[in-house]
Amino acid sequence: MPEGLGAFAHVTVGTADLDLALGLWRDIFGLEVIAERSGADPALAAVWGLPADGIARQALLRTPGIDVGGMHFVEFRSPGVPVREGAEVFDRLPKNLDVYTTDLPAKYEDLKNRGIKFRASWTEMASPDGSRFREVQMPGPDATNIAVLEILGSDYRYGPSGYAAIGPLIIVVEDAEIETRFFTKALGLASVMVDLLSGPEVEKMVGLPPGAGLDFRVLGDPEDPMGRIEVIEYQQTEGTDRYALAKPPHTGTLHVTWQVDDLAPLRASLDKWGVPITEHGPVDAIFGRGPMISFYSPGGFRIEVQELAD
Repeated sequence: MPEGLGAFAHVTVGTADLDLALGLWRDIFGLEVIAERSGADPALAAVWGLPADGIARQALLRTPGIDVGGMHFVEFRSPGVPVREGAEVFDRLPKNLDVYTTDLPAKYEDLKNRGIKFRASWTEMASPDGSRFREVQMPGPDATNIAVLEILGSDYRYGPSGYAAIGPLIIVVEDAEIETRFFTKALGLASVMVDLLSGPEVEKMVGLPPGAGLDFRVLGDPEDPMGRIEVIEYQQTEGTDRYALAKPPHTGTLHVTWQVDDLAPLRASLDKWGVPITEHGPVDAIFGRGPMISFYSPGGFRIEVQELAD
């Protein structure tokens, strides 16, 4: 097992309109634009199997003062359909982008006043450790699903707008136990929380049919709430596997990228686990320069890891 990868650097989100995405994530949630690129990016396009001119614009965003859990928005020249377009709540795909906040009731009213439409009002619930949290789910550009959460009594860091993103990225899989074993044993992430949620409150908040529940596992750096992976297996439901859509030039949530000092330990661990690796060689990207590899989790989720050059 490699030394734990810890928090991911960023999640890549494909978009048909970068300005629309920035209007939410920069202008409302207050994320800081770290870097921008306009025009073709042949090197990154090659990593994703796109034509050399397949990328039109990019922006890298982070919560001010936090260098993990960022967002890499990519506007494609010929965008495909959104990954979640027409999807059921329990379909298997990269699902939620989780945003932490303070005073969710006030933020909820502010977002409504800005024209955001919610499926239901915010809900307050208890975590397995007894702590309480408030949550509301909202739609974002490119059919993304955003969960805004307030962890009551937490001392999380937030940007000036009172938001911090991305906390957990939620992926829905067929078998949460197999997926968790891969992330903890092959990638070295810590298991932060495990629980099974069910009942009318959960059904209303998530939009599940009566009797359905969710087995969830939060994985990442136990000391850092940002840049985590939350694995969900829905109970008493039969979803469709949509991971084949979660690749460029489709839009919506696509994959995550970790950055490390040395790829060798991870390569050895993945080889031990029989995980096929694609070597992309040195890549000079908006988010960093250095060798990059990619591979897939058992559930079909794409992962990229870059070794940062000095």
